[in-house]
Amino acid sequence: MTHHYSFRPLTAADLPLMRTWLAAPHMRRWWGETEPALDELRQAIEEPSTNPFLILIDGRPAGYIQSYDIHAEPDHPYRDQPSGTVGIDLSLGEVGLLGAGHGPRIIEAFVARLFAAGAPRIVIDPAPDNERAIRAYAKAHFRVAGRRTTSEYGDALLMVRDK
Repeated sequence: MTHHYSFRPLTAADLPLMRTWLAAPHMRRWWGETEPALDELRQAIEEPSTNPFLILIDGRPAGYIQSYDIHAEPDHPYRDQPSGTVGIDLSLGEVGLLGAGHGPRIIEAFVARLFAAGAPRIVIDPAPDNERAIRAYAKAHFRVAGRRTTSEYGDALLMVRDK
């Protein structure tokens, strides 16, 4: 079955749905406690250098994805990447969608938008033990560029995809 993947800006009206997803074990493992994670999403909605979206599969809410300007923060750990590089993060909210092959296709659709908008490189930084995410990113043509340790996020596997 072919699915249609689309993205619409996250709004405050989406936060109750996000709270439900963030409380689920598969998201809580990577996002941490629900309320601080929800505060991060509120900030993402307000922050001009971050673009948060609801992932829609066939028009139905399925998860969260964001892009952000890694050069907008003076102390961002990936500022050594080429000018114009965009970072992304995503999580499928609906547990029933995990393992069904949606991740790589969502990433492909989102990355195509970013490249069309002029980004020369996209980076993503899964936890080194997040094997499901690493496989999905590799299927979406990201390659491992190294391992990073940051004070804010801990250990991360830096994965990149060039236009």
